[in-house]
Amino acid sequence: MKFDRRTFLRLVAAAAATPALAGPAGAQAYPTRPVRMIVPFAPGGQNDAIGRLIAQKLSEHFGRQYVIENVGGGGGVVGTHRAAQAAPDGYTLLVMDTGFVINPFVYPKVPYDPFKDFEAVSIPVTTTQVLTVTPSLPVRTVKELVELVKANPGKYSYASPGIGTPGHMTAELFRLSLGLDLVHVPFNGAGPAVASTIGGHTPIAFGSPASSVAQVKDGKLRGLAVASGKRLVALPDLPTMAQAGFPDIDVEFWIGIFAPASTPKDIVAALNREVDKAVALPDVRQRLDALGFEAAAIGSADAAAKLKSESAKWAKVVQAAGIKAG
Repeated sequence: MKFDRRTFLRLVAAAAATPALAGPAGAQAYPTRPVRMIVPFAPGGQNDAIGRLIAQKLSEHFGRQYVIENVGGGGGVVGTHRAAQAAPDGYTLLVMDTGFVINPFVYPKVPYDPFKDFEAVSIPVTTTQVLTVTPSLPVRTVKELVELVKANPGKYSYASPGIGTPGHMTAELFRLSLGLDLVHVPFNGAGPAVASTIGGHTPIAFGSPASSVAQVKDGKLRGLAVASGKRLVALPDLPTMAQAGFPDIDVEFWIGIFAPASTPKDIVAALNREVDKAVALPDVRQRLDALGFEAAAIGSADAAAKLKSESAKWAKVVQAAGIKAG
């Protein structure tokens, strides 16, 4: 068959306009089967909430199921290691918070390198932590809590989703800055930690808004303050730690989407675009506000730089607090 020059150029243009994500030579467009999104914690926490929200939008866009797989253990280490071992083909993603860069300083040996074994797809959201207590604890302000703990050294404990998690790190920053004698009780995820605080077994906790907001609104937990520079839309009556008189407790945490290293760049780029689009949708923004998150949409290159700076920042807290996992 012969083509004149005009026909040839028209065919080239049509081919260039055809959307396809390159994998190995001859591969079909991505994705052709369900995609696994590993959340390295038990259901009920902030990673789980954000992972499911984004998975829904990716499923709607790509026409394939993005399925959440909860793999708890080791403050996120177990699930993160599983993601690192997955084939770099875009069919396994990791939904992980700031513990991603904290764990290497906390655990004597972490079976992954956050900078060498993963490719940052996006940091779609940022958040903070909420200081909560069991309603039976006789305090209603941060100042009253500090006074109670100081008057009873070693008596009170706080719950966290695990060693090195944002809740643990914020509580340690709180403890160190005020010289408090508090006992840390780590759990395997935010759900168990919140349940323990509601039951009064561990009467104090810094928890993510995702795991705390509903419990505070329902009266199952008493919120005292948020550890950010501004109040949460979801809990407008709670003061910031600065407003409560403790300006040194001001933290920002994030949740990122990661792919195993060597995942094809066009797949990473496509995922980045769609994740960023997802958090800009009005219904997603409304949901993020309710959960206590802010849309960040930090792309791959900027996410890599943020990981480096966050690693250095939290390494100092780990060292000062002497945090070590067995």
